[in-house]
Parts: sequence; structure tokens; C-alpha cells
Amino acid sequence: MNDSQLLRYSRHILLDDIGIDGQARLLAAHALIIGAGGLGSPAALYLGSAGVGHITVVDHDRVEATNLQRQIAHTMARIGQFKALSIAEAIAQINPDVQVTAVTQRADDELLNELVERADVVLDCTDNFQTRHAINHACVRHAKPLVSGAALQLDGQVSVFDSRQPEAPCYACVFPEADAPEETNCATMGVFAPLVGIVGSMQSAEALKLLCGFGESLAGRLMMLDARHLSWTEMRVRRQPDCKVCGVH
Repeated sequence: MNDSQLLRYSRHILLDDIGIDGQARLLAAHALIIGAGGLGSPAALYLGSAGVGHITVVDHDRVEATNLQRQIAHTMARIGQFKALSIAEAIAQINPDVQVTAVTQRADDELLNELVERADVVLDCTDNFQTRHAINHACVRHAKPLVSGAALQLDGQVSVFDSRQPEAPCYACVFPEADAPEETNCATMGVFAPLVGIVGSMQSAEALKLLCGFGESLAGRLMMLDARHLSWTEMRVRRQPDCKVCGVH
């Protein structure tokens, strides 16, 4: 770590849970973020500012004016640009030392299988169940920790699905594919702007803890936020032996 990095990350280095060794682990780490919208924006900005050495951002959508109400990584000047490229530019303006790979393809099974294998931690910042389950499949296949977030209207949730832990569930244990509800999105339902900031920031915090190796992750716990009353509900969740993705067959 050079002198400029020691200065930039000094507030992390002062923390006993991180220190120089933890910051060095962040600098050597690779985080994969799927989704560069409301959740992906704060998650990517915090991982970049914290010094995660390599961040891959996947999103095939382009920035629209309606995104700017909550997707804080994007700007008026970048309307029409791919969101992944916009986030890469935003991170570079904060921390040019971070290597950002922007992938402007749809996150299908083949792409996820390739990208998840290379990552140290995966953040699901998407907004549809089909992609969430595809991400989960890839994370279980390659034994990578998955930090999952969701936000719609005034309700949010966040958890960690870490198949490396024997008792920890995968995403499909808690939300089976066969029981997936009808898709809804903020274009028709709306979303409270700060809600995605809260959930996305929590995703970045969980990812940083996993990369540094301190504290207790949300594996086995699902946190649900009611932003109307600013109240959290914690639900304990366990691996399901009959899960079609991570269960014993």
C-alpha cells in the first residue's frame, strides 16, 4: 500500500476490525454487482470508495430521466448511456485506482456462470425473480457468497446467502422458484427514493465484511424494512434439505 492509499483509506485502517491487513484484502478483492440501478448505485459507489480493487458491474439498460429520482450514480449528462458504463464513470470520479469492468449484456446463465466464478463476492441488485434465481444458481455452483437486496414501494429486504456455510440457505430455500410471485416493478408500483439507498448501502456493508472477514454476516437472517414506520423485522431462515438448488438430492 503506497502513501496515497494509506491516506485515502486511513479511516478504515484506524478500525480494529479492518486495519492495514483488511484494507489490503479489499484492494486485492473482486466484487461482482449485477444491476446498476437503485440498489446497484449506492452499493457500487461505497465499494469503490472503500477501495475494492476490482468491481465488475453488469447491466444492459440505459440511463433514463425517470431513474434519476433514486439511482444516485447517474446524472443528467449520462442519460442514454449504458448504466454499467455510467457507474464505472462515477466510481472513477471518486477513486480512480479501482479497476471497473462494465458489462452491458443481459445477465443470462452463460454470462453469470463465467463472471461469478471469477468474483470473491456477488451482489444481486436486480429487480426480477428470474435473474435473481439465475444468480443464485451460479453462486451455489461456484460456492460464492451472495448479498441479495430488494426494494419496492416502501418495503425493502436484504440478506446474505452463503452456501459455504452448512446451515445457511440459498436464495431458492427462502424464495422457491416454483412459488415466485407475479413480477412487479417500480415503473408501475413506484419506489421511495431513500429506500434503495438504505438497502444498497447495507448490501455494500455486508460485502465489505465478507471480503475483510470480520463480524457476522446476514447469512441465515432475512432483514425486512418497513420504511413507512422505519421498522426492521428479522426472520431466521435455514437451508432446506429438499431445495432443488443447494439441497441434498
